[in-house]
Amino acid sequence: MEGPPQITPTGLADYLDVMSKAVFQSGMSWRVVEAKWAGTRDAFYGFDPVRLIDLTPDEVDRLALDTRLIRNRRKIEATIQNAQTLLDLDQQHKGFKRYLESFANYDALSADLIKRFKFLGKTGTYFFLYMVGEPVPSHAEVMG
Repeated sequence: MEGPPQITPTGLADYLDVMSKAVFQSGMSWRVVEAKWAGTRDAFYGFDPVRLIDLTPDEVDRLALDTRLIRNRRKIEATIQNAQTLLDLDQQHKGFKRYLESFANYDALSADLIKRFKFLGKTGTYFFLYMVGEPVPSHAEVMG
Protein backbone atom coordinates (compact mmCIF):
# COMPACT_ATOMS: atom_id res chain seq x y z
CA MET A 1 0.00 0.00 0.00
CA GLU A 2 1.37 3.38 -1.00
CA GLY A 3 1.42 6.22 1.52
CA PRO A 4 -0.10 9.67 0.99
CA PRO A 5 1.78 12.06 -1.29
CA GLN A 6 4.63 13.87 0.41
CA ILE A 7 5.17 17.63 0.24
CA THR A 8 8.23 19.82 0.06
CA PRO A 9 7.64 22.45 2.75
CA THR A 10 8.23 26.00 1.56
CA GLY A 11 7.70 27.64 4.94
CA LEU A 12 6.66 27.16 8.54
CA ALA A 13 2.96 27.16 7.61
CA ASP A 14 3.49 23.98 5.58
CA TYR A 15 5.06 22.22 8.55
CA LEU A 16 2.30 23.41 10.89
CA ASP A 17 -0.41 22.36 8.41
CA VAL A 18 0.88 18.78 8.25
CA MET A 19 1.56 18.60 11.98
CA SER A 20 -1.92 19.93 12.77
CA LYS A 21 -3.51 17.37 10.48
CA ALA A 22 -1.75 14.67 12.52
CA VAL A 23 -2.98 16.32 15.73
CA PHE A 24 -6.60 16.54 14.59
CA GLN A 25 -6.51 12.99 13.23
CA SER A 26 -5.64 11.55 16.62
CA GLY A 27 -8.68 9.53 17.64
CA MET A 28 -10.61 10.52 14.49
CA SER A 29 -11.32 8.98 11.12
CA TRP A 30 -8.99 10.15 8.35
CA ARG A 31 -12.08 10.66 6.18
CA VAL A 32 -13.57 13.12 8.66
CA VAL A 33 -10.30 15.03 8.88
CA GLU A 34 -9.88 15.11 5.07
CA ALA A 35 -13.47 16.29 4.58
CA LYS A 36 -12.95 19.19 6.99
CA TRP A 37 -9.35 20.08 6.14
CA ALA A 38 -9.97 22.87 3.61
CA GLY A 39 -12.22 24.61 6.13
CA THR A 40 -9.74 23.95 8.91
CA ARG A 41 -6.96 25.51 6.85
CA ASP A 42 -9.13 28.59 6.25
CA ALA A 43 -10.16 28.86 9.90
CA PHE A 44 -6.49 28.70 10.98
CA TYR A 45 -5.36 31.40 8.53
CA GLY A 46 -3.47 28.95 6.33
CA PHE A 47 -1.58 27.77 9.42
CA ASP A 48 0.48 30.95 9.52
CA PRO A 49 2.16 30.45 12.90
CA VAL A 50 2.79 34.18 13.44
CA ARG A 51 -0.93 34.89 13.01
CA LEU A 52 -1.99 31.95 15.18
CA ILE A 53 0.10 32.83 18.22
CA ASP A 54 -1.68 36.20 18.35
CA LEU A 55 -5.20 34.76 18.50
CA THR A 56 -7.27 36.33 21.25
CA PRO A 57 -9.38 34.28 23.66
CA ASP A 58 -12.48 35.48 21.78
CA GLU A 59 -11.01 34.23 18.49
CA VAL A 60 -10.26 30.86 20.07
CA ASP A 61 -13.86 30.74 21.33
CA ARG A 62 -15.08 31.39 17.78
CA LEU A 63 -12.85 28.61 16.41
CA ALA A 64 -14.31 26.21 18.97
CA LEU A 65 -17.75 26.92 17.48
CA ASP A 66 -16.71 26.99 13.80
CA THR A 67 -18.41 24.16 11.89
CA ARG A 68 -15.71 24.22 9.19
CA LEU A 69 -13.36 22.36 11.50
CA ILE A 70 -13.33 19.59 14.07
CA ARG A 71 -14.41 21.52 17.14
CA ASN A 72 -12.12 20.03 19.74
CA ARG A 73 -11.01 22.93 21.91
CA ARG A 74 -7.97 21.07 23.30
CA LYS A 75 -6.71 20.38 19.77
CA ILE A 76 -7.41 23.97 18.72
CA GLU A 77 -5.39 25.22 21.69
CA ALA A 78 -2.68 22.63 20.94
CA THR A 79 -2.40 23.98 17.39
CA ILE A 80 -1.76 27.46 18.77
CA GLN A 81 0.81 26.17 21.27
CA ASN A 82 2.46 24.12 18.53
CA ALA A 83 2.70 27.25 16.37
CA GLN A 84 4.68 28.94 19.16
CA THR A 85 6.93 25.90 19.62
CA LEU A 86 7.56 25.77 15.87
CA LEU A 87 8.51 29.46 15.82
CA ASP A 88 10.78 29.02 18.84
CA LEU A 89 12.61 26.06 17.29
CA ASP A 90 12.88 27.88 13.96
CA GLN A 91 14.54 30.81 15.70
CA GLN A 92 16.80 28.72 17.96
CA HIS A 93 18.09 26.57 15.08
CA LYS A 94 18.03 29.26 12.37
CA GLY A 95 15.46 27.18 10.50
CA PHE A 96 12.96 24.49 11.44
CA LYS A 97 14.47 22.12 8.86
CA ARG A 98 17.82 22.54 10.66
CA TYR A 99 16.12 21.53 13.90
CA LEU A 100 14.77 18.38 12.21
CA GLU A 101 18.22 17.58 10.84
CA SER A 102 19.97 18.12 14.18
CA PHE A 103 19.17 14.63 15.47
CA ALA A 104 21.32 11.54 15.00
CA ASN A 105 18.40 9.31 14.06
CA TYR A 106 14.65 8.93 13.68
CA ASP A 107 14.12 7.65 17.23
CA ALA A 108 15.82 10.67 18.81
CA LEU A 109 13.93 13.13 16.60
CA SER A 110 10.62 11.38 17.14
CA ALA A 111 11.08 11.40 20.93
CA ASP A 112 11.91 15.12 20.90
CA LEU A 113 8.91 16.00 18.73
CA ILE A 114 6.58 14.03 21.02
CA LYS A 115 8.04 15.81 24.06
CA ARG A 116 7.78 19.31 22.57
CA PHE A 117 4.53 19.29 20.59
CA LYS A 118 1.03 18.86 22.01
CA PHE A 119 -1.10 15.92 20.84
CA LEU A 120 1.69 14.58 18.66
CA GLY A 121 2.21 10.92 19.48
CA LYS A 122 4.10 8.07 17.86
CA THR A 123 1.78 7.68 14.85
CA GLY A 124 1.34 11.43 14.35
CA THR A 125 5.09 12.00 14.47
CA TYR A 126 5.70 9.29 11.89
CA PHE A 127 3.00 10.76 9.61
CA PHE A 128 4.39 14.29 10.04
CA LEU A 129 7.98 13.35 9.26
CA TYR A 130 6.97 11.16 6.32
CA MET A 131 4.72 13.85 4.83
CA VAL A 132 7.38 16.58 5.00
CA GLY A 133 9.94 14.33 3.33
CA GLU A 134 12.15 13.55 6.31
CA PRO A 135 13.79 10.12 6.46
CA VAL A 136 11.67 7.58 8.33
CA PRO A 137 12.08 3.86 8.86
CA SER A 138 9.58 1.48 7.31
CA HIS A 139 6.09 1.70 8.71
CA ALA A 140 6.34 -1.91 9.92
CA GLU A 141 9.49 -1.12 11.93
CA VAL A 142 7.89 1.79 13.77
CA MET A 143 4.29 0.66 14.12
CA GLY A 144 4.89 -3.10 14.14
